[in-house]
Amino acid sequence: MEQTYIDIMIQSLEKKEQVLDRIIELDIKQKNQLEDPQLTPDDFDEVVEAKSRLIDQLNNLDSGFEKLFERTKEELNGHKEDYKEQIRTMQEHIRSITDKSVKIQSQEARNKDLMTLKFTSIKKQAREVRVGTQAASRYYKSMSGTGYMEPQFMDNKK
Repeated sequence: MEQTYIDIMIQSLEKKEQVLDRIIELDIKQKNQLEDPQLTPDDFDEVVEAKSRLIDQLNNLDSGFEKLFERTKEELNGHKEDYKEQIRTMQEHIRSITDKSVKIQSQEARNKDLMTLKFTSIKKQAREVRVGTQAASRYYKSMSGTGYMEPQFMDNKK
């Protein structure tokens, strides 16, 4: 029975690595999006939502792993030699998971900086549009008070 729990724990760690790999891919996609001046909010939201679903999966995997570990902890500690190979496999997966987690933290920090720059740029563009619209409105108002009339298309009928 304990062997089955240990096998499930190893499968859980393998699945966690796969989910982390997918998050790494999405972080790269998000970086590319943030560097793209043509980025649409819908495209960006799609990646954020996909990452959110993956984070939920990670939380579920962690919870399940912890429950299984609590069930097998005494058996593993009491019979380390019997489970030496499985323990080594789990340690390798945990090292890999740790490395991937560090990589994700680094990517997330970089993407946060890119996002800050992106939002600053968007705010600047919005401010420039607002100032330009106000200037055009003032110009139109000042011209309408001078008797200046807007050019009319010439009527071809004579």
